[in-house]
Amino acid sequence: MTAPHGQAAAVPPQSFAALRHSGYRAYFSYSALAMMADSVEHVISYWIIFQKFHSPALGGFAILSHWLPFLFFSVWSGALADRFDPRRLIQVGMALFMAASLGWGLLFLAGALETWHAVVLLLVHGFAGVFWHPSAQVLIHDIVGTANLQSAVRLSATARYLGLLFGPAVGGALLLALGPAYGLLANVLIYLPLTLWLWRAPYGPRFRRGASPSRAVKGLADIFATLRGVARNRTVASMTLLAGLASLFIGNGYQPQMPEFAHDLGHGDADLSYSMLLAADAAGALFAGVILESRGLLQARPRTAFILAMLWCAAIGGFAACTIYPLALALLFAVGFLELSFNAMAQTLVQLRAPESERGRVIGLYILSALGMRAFSGVTIGVIGGLIGIHWSLALSAMVLLAILSALLAFSSRP
Repeated sequence: MTAPHGQAAAVPPQSFAALRHSGYRAYFSYSALAMMADSVEHVISYWIIFQKFHSPALGGFAILSHWLPFLFFSVWSGALADRFDPRRLIQVGMALFMAASLGWGLLFLAGALETWHAVVLLLVHGFAGVFWHPSAQVLIHDIVGTANLQSAVRLSATARYLGLLFGPAVGGALLLALGPAYGLLANVLIYLPLTLWLWRAPYGPRFRRGASPSRAVKGLADIFATLRGVARNRTVASMTLLAGLASLFIGNGYQPQMPEFAHDLGHGDADLSYSMLLAADAAGALFAGVILESRGLLQARPRTAFILAMLWCAAIGGFAACTIYPLALALLFAVGFLELSFNAMAQTLVQLRAPESERGRVIGLYILSALGMRAFSGVTIGVIGGLIGIHWSLALSAMVLLAILSALLAFSSRP
C-alpha cells in the first residue's frame, strides 16, 4: 500500500533484525557460551557444596551471593560502563568467572576446600555478573544502535535461556566424564571465546560519534540523583518499578520449590517428568525469543509490557493452583514465554529513553531492580510458604503483584 503524500511508509520490523549485524552475531554466539559456562559452574559447584559440607546455610548463601551484588553495586557498574570501555569491564567479569571455576577445581582437586573458600568463591562469581550485565547492555546498544535495540535485547535474553537449558546438560556431562574438579577446570575454557573476541571488537567509547562525557559516581548522593532523574521519566520509572516488583514478589523464587510442586503433581521422583517441570519455563522463553523475533511481534510499548506482566501473574497463579500435570507444564511454558516478552520489552524501553551520557547508570539501576530484588523472592515465596504452604504463597504473591501492576498501569496511562 502506498503511503499518503508527505508521509513515510511504515517499514515492517525485520525478523531477527539484530542478527543482521555481524558484530552482534558474534556477540550473541559467544555470550550464549559464557552464559552456559555460568550455568555449568552452578551445576557442579552446588554439587560440590552438597557433597562436601551438607550445609543448607551455605546453599542459602549461594543464592544470596548471586543476587545481592546486583542489589548493591549495579549502579556503580553501570556508571563504569558510561565512563570506560564496556568491553574491558565485560572481560573483567569473564576473568572473575574463570577465577571462580579455577578456584573450585584446584581446591577440590587438592582436597583443601573449606567453608571460607566456598564463601569467597561464591562472592567472586556474584561480582562477575555485576561487571558483565550492565556493560553488556551498553555494548549491544553500541553494536546495533537504536533501531534494532529491541531485537538485540530480546535475543540476549534468549541466549540466557539457551545457557539455562544447555548448562545443566553440559555440566552433568562434564561431571560424569571428568569429575567435579576437572569438569570445572574445563569450564574455564568455555568463557574464553567471548573474552578473546572483545579484545578487538570495534565497539565502545572510541567508536561512538558525538558522545557527551559522563560524570563519575561519587557516592550515595550521586546514586540518589540518578534515582531522581529516573523518577522524572515516567516510562523509565514505570519499567524499572515493573521489573523490581516482579522480581521481589516472584522472581525465580518458585524454582527452588519445584520438588514440592512436582511431588504434589504426582511426579516427585528424579525422573524425566520432574526435569520437564524444571525446563518448561526456559523452553517457553526460548520459544518466545524465536517466534517474536521471526515475526517482529510485540513492539516495545509501556502499556504492552504491563499487560504481558499481568498475564504472567495470571499464569503463575494458575500454576500454583494447578493439580493436573500436563496443564502445569503448559502454564509453566506460558510463564517463560510471558517473562521473556515483558522483561525484554521493559529493558528496551529503559535503554531507549535513558540519556546517552548516563545510559550505563540508568541500565545499572534497572538491573539493580530486575536482578537485585530477586534476593528477596525466597522470602515472599519460601519463608511465607513455610507458614501457609507454597501453593498459597505463590498464588498470593502473584495476585498481590497483579493488583499492584494494575494500579501502576492506570497511573502510567494518565496524561
